[in-house]
Amino acid sequence: MRDLLRHLAGGDRRSIGQSDRVVRDVLARPALLAAVIDGLSHADVLVRMRCADVAEKVTRRHPEWLQPHKAALLALAATTAEQELRWHLAQMLPRLTLEPAEARRAIKRMFEYLNDDSKIVKTFAMQALADFAARDPVLRGKVLPLLGTLARTGSPAMRSRGRRLVARLRALEQPPKRQHPRRRPRAD
Repeated sequence: MRDLLRHLAGGDRRSIGQSDRVVRDVLARPALLAAVIDGLSHADVLVRMRCADVAEKVTRRHPEWLQPHKAALLALAATTAEQELRWHLAQMLPRLTLEPAEARRAIKRMFEYLNDDSKIVKTFAMQALADFAARDPVLRGKVLPLLGTLARTGSPAMRSRGRRLVARLRALEQPPKRQHPRRRPRAD
């Protein structure tokens, strides 16, 4: 574990260090994801943020790998104030299979993240809320108007993302178009 996390240390917040190398290592050896998830609580802020980056990138391909770490991710989402962790958690939480109470807690966090100072955190919280709402018609009714407002009033990134998310959720509200059977040409 120490060797793996060593690749994520050093530099500054503007760089990802050797995150891409660690992503490749974890994809080759999935058991290493546990060390990356543990690294989300590392003493070094750079290691924490890069572990979040690695976990997000790996689980974009393999969302099921997050499931054993559900409790740790939900707890971290509730306690961290670090923007780099928050925006990556906002990307990962909708990938989890959550019990109803867990989903309510995760959704509550995403609403809280909309008040973050970071526009990136807000944008990914919008995405997370839309992802949750895509599976929950009741939540969709609450999220759609909010996203519509943010698509008009947020930062440029929030407005752009908001327009796409609103369109996607509205499409889910539309009944499926009926397919009209094709008429066969008459044989004369």
